[in-house]
Amino acid sequence: MSLHPFPYQLYLVISEADCIGKNFLTVAEEAILGGVDIIQLREKNDSTELFLQKAQKLMEITEKYGIPLIINDHIEVAEKVNSAGIHVGNSDTAPTFLRQRPSIQNKIIGYSIEYLAQLENEQTMVSDYLGISPVFKTHTKTDTITEWGLEGVAKIRQLTEKPLVAIGSIHLGNAKEVLNAGADSLAVVSAICSAANPQKAAYELKNEILK
Repeated sequence: MSLHPFPYQLYLVISEADCIGKNFLTVAEEAILGGVDIIQLREKNDSTELFLQKAQKLMEITEKYGIPLIINDHIEVAEKVNSAGIHVGNSDTAPTFLRQRPSIQNKIIGYSIEYLAQLENEQTMVSDYLGISPVFKTHTKTDTITEWGLEGVAKIRQLTEKPLVAIGSIHLGNAKEVLNAGADSLAVVSAICSAANPQKAAYELKNEILK
């Protein structure tokens, strides 16, 4: 495990599309009631205005339960809703830039790792946690480079003390293996968003983590 604790063991990454016809706000609330510790809103294709509207509505729910809200790579939305943090990928806004921005610099900054070489760069140094993306191939993230697998998670764990958030086709059947490989937190999309009962799905995943 990392030497810098990341207390959010079950991490939901949500978008309206991933909820497949269900109200994403209802899914988010059910997921929190089931045990989700932190939520990231990822709306890559929305206008700023629509993304902001969704973030404001979601923030009402996360604040009600004391759950941190992370915004995926949108500085303006993150600033306007005063989110707990922002998550960026290799081709997004650089964490070093975010650390210099007064409204963002003290927030949680997550950074996705797609190459081992990224572990050596300044972006990793200034980030609060690293997203290992994807652990297993997934239809929700099609623009990634490396499928890390359990061996990749274990390798990264050996090379950094940063908290590791694993994402990519993680579900009840492989959750424990990913944690045992060295992840501090499991990020899920479909396992909760596509579930018939998001609260039950979150509850079962959280129980698996806590075993």
